[in-house]
Amino acid sequence: MEKTETLKEGTKVLIRNLTINDLDRMMKFYRSLPAEDKKYLRVDVTNGDVVAQRIKLIEQGNVFRIIALHGDDVVADGALELPSEEWKRHQGELRAIVARPFQRKGLGMLMMRELYFLAAEKNVEKVVVKMMRPQVAARTICHRLGFREEYLLPDYVKDIAGETQDLIIMTCNLKDLWKEIEHIYSDSDWERCR
Repeated sequence: MEKTETLKEGTKVLIRNLTINDLDRMMKFYRSLPAEDKKYLRVDVTNGDVVAQRIKLIEQGNVFRIIALHGDDVVADGALELPSEEWKRHQGELRAIVARPFQRKGLGMLMMRELYFLAAEKNVEKVVVKMMRPQVAARTICHRLGFREEYLLPDYVKDIAGETQDLIIMTCNLKDLWKEIEHIYSDSDWERCR
C-alpha cells in the first residue's frame, strides 16, 4: 500500500507500509518525540535493537505497520496486531502515534482509516486499543471513533520511567468504527475540498 494524502491545511504526506529499510527513519522519528509521548509507549523506542525487532515482526504475518512520510521524514506510525490464538482471531489491536507538528491536522484520523482498511482486509471484527490512564488525548480520539472503555486494570503496567499506571482497554466493532470514520469525513470541509 502506498498513497499520497493531503492534510487539512494542505500538507501532503505519503502513507505506506513500513519496511526494514526504514529503521533509520523510525529511529529519527522516535528520538524526535517529546519525552511525554515516549513515556507511555510499551517499549523503549530509543533502543535501535528493540525497534529493529519490532519491524522484523512484520515477516511473521500477524503484525502490519504503516508509516506516514513528509519528505523523507516519518511523521506518524501505525500498527495492526493480530493475535496468534485461535479464539481471538476475529480481533485486532490498533496503535498509532503522530509527531507533534502533525497533530490536529487530520493525520491521526488518516492513519486510523488506513488501519481500519487493513483490519477489514484481514477479516477482523473487533478492534482493541490499550493505553495508560494519563493518555487523555488518545482516549478522547478513540471515544470520538466509537470505542468504549471496557476495562480499567489498576496499577497494571509500568511506563518507561518505571512508574505504575492504570491500563485502560477500549474496544469497537469494526463496522461501528467505519461508521464513525465515514461520519467524520462526510461532515468535514476538508473531505469535500480534496
